[in-house]
Amino acid sequence: MAKSTEPLAKKKVQKIAEPHAYEAVTRSIRIRVEPRYMEDQSSPEDGHFVWSYAVEISNDGKEPVQLKTRTWRITDALGRTEEVRGPGVVGQTPVIPPGEQFNYTSGCPLKTPQGIMVGSYQMTDAGGTMFDVAIPAFSLDSPYTQRSMN
Repeated sequence: MAKSTEPLAKKKVQKIAEPHAYEAVTRSIRIRVEPRYMEDQSSPEDGHFVWSYAVEISNDGKEPVQLKTRTWRITDALGRTEEVRGPGVVGQTPVIPPGEQFNYTSGCPLKTPQGIMVGSYQMTDAGGTMFDVAIPAFSLDSPYTQRSMN
């Protein structure tokens, strides 16, 4: 067998990860999240990685609910955690009637090529009772890291 003396070609393989939906249900409120790496807004050489995430909030219950506040816990690949709290989502505090849904898209920048987000929405029911709805933990994976389940 002849041994090749040509150097191995070094190729940067760049593959955009397929989106994956994450889902959780609390008190008949279904939260579905689909993150997507934003190549066009990211700058890996500068340690700037950006994701969008589409959220679908479905009211599978029998009474209307209103989303009042949100809480997010965002953790990067180095274990640094940031907590974000605030009123509503994307400037809205939607009322979601039974059998209907509310959709929105937001974004998250990180200094690492991978991370995880998890959180909750605080909602009120028709009687004004406040309750928490879990947002499922979802993985933020860029093509610059090996995908793993966080």
